[in-house]
Amino acid sequence: MPGFVLDERLAADTIALGDARLSRLLLMNDRRFPWLILVPRRANAVELFDLASEERALLVEEIAQVSKKLSQRVGVEKINVAALGNMVRQLHVHVIGRAKHDAAWPGPVWGAGARQPYEAADAQRLSDELAEAMAHILVD
Repeated sequence: MPGFVLDERLAADTIALGDARLSRLLLMNDRRFPWLILVPRRANAVELFDLASEERALLVEEIAQVSKKLSQRVGVEKINVAALGNMVRQLHVHVIGRAKHDAAWPGPVWGAGARQPYEAADAQRLSDELAEAMAHILVD
């Protein structure tokens, strides 16, 4: 999209999976949680109201589809969806698979211990698996 640049902090903390119709789909590089982030590819979007109504509807649909796929992963008991933006102003939505045995349960994942990055091979396998599972929403 013209003018869209992914925030450098998001780029540093994630692995890109691809682009959906509206959003860039990212995998948070923390193997403790199945954690995806959708970033609408719109320049200067900070809040939901910065998107046109049709784009907001599309974002909700992308969140729902990603949430459903993530909920089908082994061990995922609950899906958390959040758009905070306190640390990164660029509009982005977290979709996190949670379980009673995870490192932060029952609290939020933010600030719950040190991030544990994926090993390169594991990250590639997981990103390939997620990209394939979500191919129906990704665009070329």
